[in-house]
Amino acid sequence: MSNRRDLGTYFLLGLGIGIAAGVLWAPPAGGETRQLIADKVDESADYLRRLANSLKNLSAAVEAGKQAYQNAVSDLKTAAAGAPGSSNSGNGAETV
Repeated sequence: MSNRRDLGTYFLLGLGIGIAAGVLWAPPAGGETRQLIADKVDESADYLRRLANSLKNLSAAVEAGKQAYQNAVSDLKTAAAGAPGSSNSGNGAETV
């Protein structure tokens, strides 16, 4: 008879633990789930907008760097063309 009593006690204990676990890990209601999904979609959209803006700014910085490089090269070519001893000065000397 003691075995039957212990079995009943363990069964009730297991049932209680199962109910508690089910309540703790139960998914939220449909409306809550839809709201959670909508919030996550909004967060993702904001993240993608910020990422696109930062990439746009980065692209503008790269273009500005390219332009600065081209200006510097042009300035160096202009300075080298007018420098004494250049191939354009007519003395036959060649610069490296």
